[in-house]
Amino acid sequence: MKNTSSNSAVIWIPRLLVGLLFIFSGAIKANDPLGFSYKLVEYFEVFHITFLNGLALTMAIVLCALEMLLGFALLIGARAVKVAWGLLLLIIFFGFLTFYSAFFKVVQTCGCFGDAIPLTPWQSFSKDMVLLALVLILFVKRNQITPLFNAKVGDKWLICAALVSVGFGVYTYNFSPIIDFLPYKIGANLPDEMKIPPGAPLDEFELTYHLKNKKTGATKVMNDKEYLKSNIWKDADWEVVGDPENRLVKKGYEPKIRDLAIQDAQRNDYTKELLSSPFYSLFIVAYDLSETDKDAINRLNALAINLTDNYNIRTILLTSNSAADATAFAKEHKLISEIFYADGVPLKSMVRSNPGVLLMKNGTVVNKWHYHSVPKYEDIVKQYLQKQ
Repeated sequence: MKNTSSNSAVIWIPRLLVGLLFIFSGAIKANDPLGFSYKLVEYFEVFHITFLNGLALTMAIVLCALEMLLGFALLIGARAVKVAWGLLLLIIFFGFLTFYSAFFKVVQTCGCFGDAIPLTPWQSFSKDMVLLALVLILFVKRNQITPLFNAKVGDKWLICAALVSVGFGVYTYNFSPIIDFLPYKIGANLPDEMKIPPGAPLDEFELTYHLKNKKTGATKVMNDKEYLKSNIWKDADWEVVGDPENRLVKKGYEPKIRDLAIQDAQRNDYTKELLSSPFYSLFIVAYDLSETDKDAINRLNALAINLTDNYNIRTILLTSNSAADATAFAKEHKLISEIFYADGVPLKSMVRSNPGVLLMKNGTVVNKWHYHSVPKYEDIVKQYLQKQ
């Protein structure tokens, strides 16, 4: 390869950094496109464009594929001018979203790197600004980006990359993420994930008092430490106006699972009972029964019947629907599973499938499956139940 300006560090360093980062970012999100689609729905609600909710999954797969494709195209130098424009427009768009999230405190995790690397909105915005600076260098020098292959070969590579990028997202949506970064992953003990370890730092708060002098009308604002140290609370001339403001000043330890509460129809808490059972239990998770795959529910019900009749396995349907809707659904499909209720957010995190299945024992996720990949009854018996 000739030693031209296009091969200089000024171009190659940002070219490598931007290309690899775009591929990584797209691949991490494409590993869990359903989770990314949930994040898009949050943005749709913020911007009052909820009519796009039905397209969230398709947009998630396409956006992830576009990130990977642009990153790959940059690395091989194919269609450099168009790729530079695409990168610039995409990073400006992402930068706007992360700034809006941070400044207006709306979507508090942007999902830039999925659940693998959680970033605060300001961290995400800072990352986008660094990327924008690198992309601007490439954009200015877009005509100096030398391709590694001729145009015909480069286009063939792009077609292959597009098919792989889209196919990866479609596959992980239909058969669960390749790598599970969520706290409900296989092998996780859910009660442990819900605990705060002894000695772990707790949240620290600061009270702010608004004071007014009854004689002079003067006002003061003091935090709780200043308020006590100054002994102003002993002075009858000063009074507290309104309620003190409680502000979080230092975040303490946060358990990985903090929002899981399993209840029955009467709102009795069954979380501890269900997660502490020393026996195998089958959790069928269907966070929204109106959108769950009906054929899959029927297949899982047949599986539950066999497991219950032959091995006395406790089978549970977990949903966020109302008790009335869940009861009607169970009656329609002749479900034998006990019905329990939980918030939709943790249910969406348990398994990226509606419905999905968790095999539990002693609070540990022994295995989990998308409804497309649930093993046959005989295979479950052979792999787990005959070993008891």
